[in-house]
Amino acid sequence: MTFALHFPPIGELLVWPDILFEDTIFGLNKVGLLYLASVFLVLFVFFMAIRKISLVPRGFQTVAESSVLFVRENIVAQTIGPDGLVFMPFLITLFFFVLFSNLWEIVPFIQFPANARMAMPATLALLVWVIFNVVGIMKQGFGRYMKNALIPPGVPAALLPLVVVIEFVSTFLVRPFSLAVRLFANMLAGHLLLVTFAVLTAALWDTSALFVIVWAPFVVLIGLTGFEILVALLQAFIFTILTAVYIGGAMHPEH
Repeated sequence: MTFALHFPPIGELLVWPDILFEDTIFGLNKVGLLYLASVFLVLFVFFMAIRKISLVPRGFQTVAESSVLFVRENIVAQTIGPDGLVFMPFLITLFFFVLFSNLWEIVPFIQFPANARMAMPATLALLVWVIFNVVGIMKQGFGRYMKNALIPPGVPAALLPLVVVIEFVSTFLVRPFSLAVRLFANMLAGHLLLVTFAVLTAALWDTSALFVIVWAPFVVLIGLTGFEILVALLQAFIFTILTAVYIGGAMHPEH
């Protein structure tokens, strides 16, 4: 009886070897195509929602209106306030883009969350960093913004140099880093779990002597797939609400 497990390297999961654009001047691999598809899906959902608007929403219009209401009431209103309505298009687009990029993990024959690569989470985090800093400077002015960001009220003068360094690192370095790593690490960890149990199920299926216990990793695999759908939604929500929190803090430092 031979029982061997072969776990494919991560790099092997990022490409479709026979795809037209692979290793060409376009430089598109599997992940790049998934991001392009995610952009298309965001545009498609909202195009279909506004194509035939009715008083009683149905289909895509229901999805779009429910999403707008959810983001407005549970993200913008809770973190920024009425002033945050101007950021609604950005936050809704961000939520759907991150969500669709995550959900490729459970699509048959794709089965890879695009955000399990660090490049796009880091790019989105950098974009958020630029936005909340620009908003803070525009609303408060550069000097007042830096003062409110780096000097908490009531700090003793003796501790001020240390506190300024800590606040600078926390606000301007840790925020974008943690925002990117949180999304990347959660999606990569979930993907590796699914790959592990998929490989184990396949190995047991091909081993006649152990076929009787193949149901165990298969049931776990199904459960993990459902759990990863929840994780995909949760990570899209967390990324979006933290973006709103940072923007709200830059607009209203007193909060």
